[in-house]
Amino acid sequence: MASYKLLIRKSAAKELEGVEGKKDRQRIVERIQALAENPRTSGVEKLSSSGEKYRVRQGDYRIVYEIDDKVETVTIVKIGHRKDVYRRL
Repeated sequence: MASYKLLIRKSAAKELEGVEGKKDRQRIVERIQALAENPRTSGVEKLSSSGEKYRVRQGDYRIVYEIDDKVETVTIVKIGHRKDVYRRL
């Protein structure tokens, strides 16, 4: 399988910087890097109310992203705690 290019929105990068705990941040970064190899791995769910957006769990955090197969890109849209990541999607 071809490797996808990763794009991270500025807002998502700020959200990643705001994650409490160095280990949590590191695990989220590792999960994002894994999405470049296989964006539809096990544990990924498509969000029904948000068009072509997907989400993947990483501990108590969620990573919301979009996949564009035509140009082989994965765009990270939002990163946040599970209790409030789905607000304002």
